[in-house]
Amino acid sequence: MAPLPGAELVQRPLQLYRYLLRCCQQLPTKGIQQHYKHAVRQSFRVHSDEDNPERIQQIIKRAIEDADWIMNKYKKQN
Repeated sequence: MAPLPGAELVQRPLQLYRYLLRCCQQLPTKGIQQHYKHAVRQSFRVHSDEDNPERIQQIIKRAIEDADWIMNKYKKQN
């Protein structure tokens, strides 16, 4: 399960949110999908008051790296 194309285009939080939810749709079971969708929503809420552009870019970069790791984790299991 390779990361979805377009990760390099993610620059804003809303783009990241949509990208991560699309990644969740690629996961193997509904239970796993729901777990990660919930985690994405929670993380988005926690960071919703962030206004430092550098910190936002750090969060985006880390979230994409984490999503790639999760996608690869489930790819190896199948």
